[in-house]
Amino acid sequence: MIREKIPVYDICNLTGNTARESEFLAERFGPYLKRQATRLHFPHRHNFYHLVLFIKGAGYHTIDFTQFKVRPFEIYFMIPGQVHSWQFEGETDGYIINFSENLFRSFLLNPNWFEKFSFFSGLSEDGVLKISANIKSKVIQLFEEILELTTKENGQDLIRLLVLQIFTLIEQSVTGTNKKAIPAAKQVLFRNFRRLIDQYYKTIRLPKEYAGLLYITPNHLNALCRDVSGKSAGELIRDRVLLEAKRLLTNAGMTITEIAYNLDFQDNSYFTRFFKKSTGSTPDEFRKQLIIPKIKAHAHTAKSKK
Repeated sequence: MIREKIPVYDICNLTGNTARESEFLAERFGPYLKRQATRLHFPHRHNFYHLVLFIKGAGYHTIDFTQFKVRPFEIYFMIPGQVHSWQFEGETDGYIINFSENLFRSFLLNPNWFEKFSFFSGLSEDGVLKISANIKSKVIQLFEEILELTTKENGQDLIRLLVLQIFTLIEQSVTGTNKKAIPAAKQVLFRNFRRLIDQYYKTIRLPKEYAGLLYITPNHLNALCRDVSGKSAGELIRDRVLLEAKRLLTNAGMTITEIAYNLDFQDNSYFTRFFKKSTGSTPDEFRKQLIIPKIKAHAHTAKSKK
C-alpha cells in the first residue's frame, strides 16, 4: 500500500550524523547505492541539493513523476522538495554530491546565486543533462579532487570552489549548445515569475495577478513565458498546481477532499475535473497507479538481497 507519508531525508539520515557531514556529502555512487538501496527505490524527497553523475549503469530515474532513462555520462541535478525514485538495472556507478543551502550561504554574497544555473530551475527536464565529450575528463577530474578533499581536514573551502567549478563548467556547456540565447534580463524576469508561482500557486491562479506583482502587462508576461519556456503563463501556473497535487497524492494519509482543500479548490469535484483534464486520469486512479511501482521496487530489492 502507499506509505502513510512520503519520506523526507536530510544529509544526516544518509551519513551517520556528524557536524561536518550535515551540510555536505560526496562519494562514489556504487557504495552509496548499496548502503541506501532500500530507501532510493521508493519515492522520497530531500531537504538538500542533490546531484549524481553516472559513469555506468542503466534503468530509470523518476523525478516529479517524469521518468528518465539512466545513461552513462548523464548528470542529474535536483533541488530540495522534489519527489524522486530510482530503478536500476545491472551494476551502477558514478559520483554523488549532496549539499545543504547553508554550505554556500556564508561563501557567496548573493543569496539567489544558484538561480543563475538553468539546471537548478526545479523543472525535472532542466535537471537532466548529457555531459559533452569536450568536458568529460575535466568534470571527472573535479569529482575525484572533491572525493580526495573529503578525507582531509580544513578542505571545505576548496571543496566549495570545486563544486562551483563543476556547476559553471556544465552551465557553460549547456549555454554553448543552446540554439536560442535568452537575454539575461528576460531570464531574471522569468525566474522571478517562477519564484512567485512557487510562493502563491495555491491562492493566485490568474496570470494578470502575477503580471501586476511583476509590474508588467499580462501580454508582456505571456510573451516572456512563451519565449523562454514555450508555454503560456497560465500553463506554467497550472503545471505547478498539478505537480503539487501529484506530490500530495503520494501521501495516503490525505483524502482527495483534503488535497483539494489544501490546494484551494472550491470543492472535490472541481479538483477532480482539473486533474483529469490535465492527466487523463482521476486523482484516485493516479494514486492507485503509484502502488504498482512501489510493489515492483520492493520485490526487486528483496530479490537482490537473496
